[in-house]
Amino acid sequence: MPATTASIDTPLSEQAFAQLRHAVLAGAFEPGAKLKIDELQGSFGFSSSPLREALNRLSQEGLVRADERKGFRVAPISREDLADITHMRLLVDVGALREAMLHGDDAWEAAIVAAAHRLNKAESQLGDGPVVLDDAWSRLHRDFHLALVAACPSQRQRVLCASLFDQAERYRRYSARQRVAKRNKSKEHDRLMEAVLKGDADTACVLLAEHIRSTQANVEAALVRLEASQS
Repeated sequence: MPATTASIDTPLSEQAFAQLRHAVLAGAFEPGAKLKIDELQGSFGFSSSPLREALNRLSQEGLVRADERKGFRVAPISREDLADITHMRLLVDVGALREAMLHGDDAWEAAIVAAAHRLNKAESQLGDGPVVLDDAWSRLHRDFHLALVAACPSQRQRVLCASLFDQAERYRRYSARQRVAKRNKSKEHDRLMEAVLKGDADTACVLLAEHIRSTQANVEAALVRLEASQS
């Protein structure tokens, strides 16, 4: 399994955490898959100690489930879990955007425009059919959403926004793999950015909430198709 780039000065525990977290978010492991330390050692090249620390940290984020007797497993994908993530994002992200719009300055707005430009450029290269989201697009997508809330004065709220966004990433990737048609996110992002730049907080918050709910709807549709194919 390919490793992500890390500085030689980065502690092994941090390297293991970053690489394992990336693998889980990218769908390298099936939901519910058992994560065996010896197999992870062979795949990632770390000893058991940094891997166990990484798995414990991932369990705190909700990406991995820990059981003292059965070890670690990738958190399952379920409608209930997605509904919980969506509920929390509607509470945290939308509020953070409103706060950011109250406190943001010209540099904040410029960062949003730059992030949107990079994301639109990447989206224009995805083609018209259904796509599997790659790391580059996912990173730019994350950058755009975090740029929106970067001016929120609460650091804890910004950190929680990032964590919830990442927890939803597994579902976005799952939905993209199952999708039968491409979702045109660029228009959603453009409308959201335009409302933010106009200072229209009410419209911007409504658009962000719709954007978050659309992820939930797409994943649920993918789960329905999967259940129908297995019946």
